[in-house]
Amino acid sequence: MDAREQLFTERQRKLLARHDLWERVTGNGTISAAVMVLAALAAVVCANTDAYEAIHHFLLEPITFGVGSFSVSMSVELFVNDFLMAIFFLLVGIELKYEMTVGELRRPRQALLPMLAAVGGVVVPASIYAFLNKGGALNGWAIPMATDIAFALGVLSLLGNRVPTGVRVFFSTLAIADDLISIAAIAIFYGQTPRIEWLVCAALVTAVLFMLNKTQHFRLRPYVVGGLVLWFCLYQSGVHATLAGVILAFAIPSRSGVRLNHLAEWLRDYMPDMVDRYDDDAHILGQHDFTHATLGAERVMHRITPPLMRLERMISTPVNFVILPIFAFVNAQVRLVGVDPMALALDPVALGTYFGMVLGKPIGISGMTFLMVKFGICELPRRVSWKQIVGVGILGGIGFTMSILISGLAFPAEPFEMLAAKAAILLASVTSAVVGMIYMSIVCKKKPARRSA
Repeated sequence: MDAREQLFTERQRKLLARHDLWERVTGNGTISAAVMVLAALAAVVCANTDAYEAIHHFLLEPITFGVGSFSVSMSVELFVNDFLMAIFFLLVGIELKYEMTVGELRRPRQALLPMLAAVGGVVVPASIYAFLNKGGALNGWAIPMATDIAFALGVLSLLGNRVPTGVRVFFSTLAIADDLISIAAIAIFYGQTPRIEWLVCAALVTAVLFMLNKTQHFRLRPYVVGGLVLWFCLYQSGVHATLAGVILAFAIPSRSGVRLNHLAEWLRDYMPDMVDRYDDDAHILGQHDFTHATLGAERVMHRITPPLMRLERMISTPVNFVILPIFAFVNAQVRLVGVDPMALALDPVALGTYFGMVLGKPIGISGMTFLMVKFGICELPRRVSWKQIVGVGILGGIGFTMSILISGLAFPAEPFEMLAAKAAILLASVTSAVVGMIYMSIVCKKKPARRSA
């Protein structure tokens, strides 16, 4: 038995083992993606049964929260799409900041190719949609351009270690850049006419948040409160309120509150003194000197982890296993009862969305990558083949979360067009996932093991 195990009783060790198992399960992208897909399937089933009316009525029920004049009233559906999704965007913003601080986006030369490929994967799908909807519902041009990071990487992870690391890094960077573009599109093109006074308030709150960062405040509570106020200001301004999550993520410190180069020296000096204060024969409640010393150690150790990382640990499981499944269930209510399936399938919105995702993504991603390498602007990553780049393009057509969110923003008063877009998103995502997984399993064959001499 090692020293760590000796710290706990048998029962506590079992509880810790269960907690470790829970963390492995909740940290698995494939499982979280599967939960979201199951929620979407449940929504489609419920939407085509007698339960639809009750669910639809519930989603339109008003929710009011706030204090006095600083209160907001919205439907359950709007609460999910504007407030809960702001927490999802907070997690997306944390991932973006991580990549820009210590990940692939901190090396512009290495990140340039997948970022440019993401631009191609946005322009071509949007162009296909616009071409098929010229003179029609052009407002949905951004629907097919988004890639769902969680879903797509979850599908890719099913192939295990057969997928080279270079492909995973390329795809992850591409999906993150894709998210940046989608966030910008939502903020610029799918908000209401902005109210200047509330935008000024939002700018002041943002300045306060970054000032807290600048003055090295490492407690999360002020940032969370400021983020709620920022969300309220953006919601009142007409700009899509989910943007508050991204802004808050970039305001939260990513540094440690402790000078880590002096940590080992402090531990050497502090820990022996703390141990000397412990009395094995006395009850812990009576050992005030010892508990006071341990409290000091806890405060220091707590400040080692950067606030950004602490917040990510707090919200990642609720986002992946609660918020995204709720969002999927609320927004995948595709009711086909009484709808002419031929009219739905031939609707330009459905055609533009489907072909934009299934064809536009691989063409845009592969085509832009080819052009950048062909003209010597970038180089293909090591051990990454052109066939694998095509596979990344196919998987890029998995657009669920962002695409459904944009469809609701694009057609708020056109239920048939929204239905056509959502049906096409679901079908295109399934098509891209199945075709992409089959294709990648063929081109990423497992290397044969070397024979021993």
